[in-house]
Amino acid sequence: MKRVEKVLELKNISKKFGEFYANKNINLEIGRGQIHALLGENGAGKSTLMSTVFGLHQPDGGEIYVYERQIKIENPNHAIKLGIGMVHQHFKLVEDFTVTENIILGMEPKIGHRINMKSATKEVKDLSEKYGLKVDPNSKVENLAVGVQQKVEILKALYRGANILIFDEPTAVLTPDEIGELLDIMKTLVAEGKSIVLITHKLNEIMSVADKCTVIRRGEYIKTVDIKDTDENELAQLMVGKTISKQLDKNPFNPADKILEINHLHLVSKSGRKILDDVSLTVHGGEVLGIAGVDGNGQSELVESIVNMIETNTGEIKIKGQSTKGKSIRDIFESGVSYVPADRHKHGLVLDKNISENLILIEYYKKQYNDGLNLKKMLIRDEGKQKMQAFDIRAESEATIVRGMSGGNQQKVILAREISRNPELLIIVQPTRGLDIGAINFIHNQIIRLRDQGVAILLVSFELEELLSLSDRINIIFDGKIIGQVDPNNTNDTELGLMMAGKGV
Repeated sequence: MKRVEKVLELKNISKKFGEFYANKNINLEIGRGQIHALLGENGAGKSTLMSTVFGLHQPDGGEIYVYERQIKIENPNHAIKLGIGMVHQHFKLVEDFTVTENIILGMEPKIGHRINMKSATKEVKDLSEKYGLKVDPNSKVENLAVGVQQKVEILKALYRGANILIFDEPTAVLTPDEIGELLDIMKTLVAEGKSIVLITHKLNEIMSVADKCTVIRRGEYIKTVDIKDTDENELAQLMVGKTISKQLDKNPFNPADKILEINHLHLVSKSGRKILDDVSLTVHGGEVLGIAGVDGNGQSELVESIVNMIETNTGEIKIKGQSTKGKSIRDIFESGVSYVPADRHKHGLVLDKNISENLILIEYYKKQYNDGLNLKKMLIRDEGKQKMQAFDIRAESEATIVRGMSGGNQQKVILAREISRNPELLIIVQPTRGLDIGAINFIHNQIIRLRDQGVAILLVSFELEELLSLSDRINIIFDGKIIGQVDPNNTNDTELGLMMAGKGV
């Protein structure tokens, strides 16, 4: 049997933050031309481990070998020189720059003292074509869809000569079509001799593209398996340490009164493009209305208009029979609305505050938390501890700053805050983005629990399986318009996918 060259090997890597072990004696081997998945629950230590490989952290113990030579990776620039590139979960791009300007930043080709943009643009174009990335080198990043921005990050790593590519939760913000395209790109990269470490929670993606999978749990190595010798059930059990049922226990659909009513909503951009085109819908107490659509078809603007984050041109929104016109965002929230936004960093969290502080962001001004002059810090800390336990938020303590937490645990903070407010209307966008299978199961059951208690739920998700399992009705949005409605019990992901693309209506 032919020996596979080890391009990266970790031996007994440990990393501590205070007294907390993020990684403890982890072993990992990556072979040339392989996709090696790194699987674990939120906060299991996956991103920390790979950040150590990329030189963002220094290990407290263990050894790193690159191409079978022991190396101390000093910083990201050193990692890049060693041929290691990392595509982070949250992109690190300058929005005002073009694709080419972002890719060459810090490594600009020069003619004398001037940047040779012509040469750089050609090199970016050639790289893009070689790996099937289809990116226009002259486009401004701020005008690109999320999936294309991710391709720019991949090109950035390739431009710097990366042969070992680390993808950190790369599909968390992608649509189904973009996910398929990214997985194909990964296959092309390994066919060219690159090696990939894929950090993901999505078992179907691992089964689809990976050669091997290493599972870590609570910072410790569990097992490495060959994908050809395993299945999703075994991987799930290895990840969480127990068997998880995907079956949801739902009461029969029995909708109550209208909680949310939207009539003939129109929103036009400054350039005259229709963003929302005559949108009308209702959500009743005791139902989950799913919104299916490819990203960028008006979903964000629809939910932001409900909570008055943006103002529409015409149309009416009513919550419990009362118009929202002229009401502040606080007024909307006080009327019994909870909101889980798509962008957790921009709209969901204050990243430099701690867990406890983020858990009271919506209600900090109330007497429950505030005596008029000061916040009731002991009460806030105690509530923080309780919610961390109830929602399995994994961090050192309730005083942990949110910025340093994993994306999945950041999401749990928002969900804990919004669900705990006992809403009558829950607007929830991408609720399980970046969550592992155990956390997904928990959140899905929380959504069904609220629905069965009579809460009206508006669910926006790109995960078709999620929409089909949770929704009582699904509306399809395309080009800012509701183009159809389906019963989840009488449709499938193929039909939904076609409708999301504006076909099959």
